[in-house]
Amino acid sequence: MNVRPDQLQSVIVKNTYPVYMVSGDEPLQQMESLDLIRAFLRDNDYSEREVLDVDAQFDWQRLLDEAANMSLFAARRIVELRLPSAKPGRQGSQVIKDYLARPPEDTVLIINAGKVDGNAKKSAWYKAVDQNGLVVQCWPVPIDKLSPWLRQRFKARDMDADDDVLAYISQHVEGNLLAADQEIEKLYLLLGPGKITYADVAEAVTSQSRYSVFELVDMMLTGNRTRVVRIIAGLKAEGIVPVIVNWALAKDIRLLALVAQDASSVDFTLKRSGVWSSRVAMFKSCLSRHSLRSLQLMLKRCAYLDAVSKGMIDANIWDEIETLCVRLAGTTRAMR
Repeated sequence: MNVRPDQLQSVIVKNTYPVYMVSGDEPLQQMESLDLIRAFLRDNDYSEREVLDVDAQFDWQRLLDEAANMSLFAARRIVELRLPSAKPGRQGSQVIKDYLARPPEDTVLIINAGKVDGNAKKSAWYKAVDQNGLVVQCWPVPIDKLSPWLRQRFKARDMDADDDVLAYISQHVEGNLLAADQEIEKLYLLLGPGKITYADVAEAVTSQSRYSVFELVDMMLTGNRTRVVRIIAGLKAEGIVPVIVNWALAKDIRLLALVAQDASSVDFTLKRSGVWSSRVAMFKSCLSRHSLRSLQLMLKRCAYLDAVSKGMIDANIWDEIETLCVRLAGTTRAMR
């Protein structure tokens, strides 16, 4: 059975399934759907949880072994299978089918998967999951539906945001729901429940001396290095998750590199990519200061920052972010 993330709250209480699968490439909805499923199962006495991470060396027999193992305390259990590629392979496909042919009564399987493509939906293992359980597919929210989504998130915090506030956030997050939700949470902390206008937001931002990831990107594009350094210090002090900063950097640097490949179609490419007219001049300013080669090297540096932020490389993530941001705010230099 397929349901949308916004339907899950009402559907999940109707039945307990032997398998739940949450898939897609939109991290906020995926995370919240998984949390909702886990919470529902905990409320129904599924108190033990075993996590299986699938990689190239994963032994699929472990899933069948978990199904066969009885809890020492006769407790209900959750087995969570993390499948980043959403492609279990021949052996994995067979094991999942075998598992669902005889699912254990005391165990629920949660499959946390990446984006499932059209071919995967035709596979026997996916059909077995769909027929026996609940499938939640999490897709990015289209731009034309982002404002209603934001309004709903505000209402969940008892906040009534006017259209200008919704437009302001839509313009800056450009589809990143994690960043959008973080902005809403900050506004809630600053303003509390009730009706809020764009004037309220502007006053709160000024009075609290808050620093925004989106302002950081704008200052880099326009070349304000002094402001860039101050904003980074503010973001660090506020406890902003570095991965969100790196996401914003990579998104715009990737677009800059794309536009730099053909100087004759800058306006067309920016418009096609969804850049708001108020930011076009910022992008052009940045493009005038950097070569395509420099932008490509900066984009590679974002991959390095991603590894640092995830603990794969031992380095000071904020120092690395500042170095890249100052470089983008400056003029073209060879990166070493």
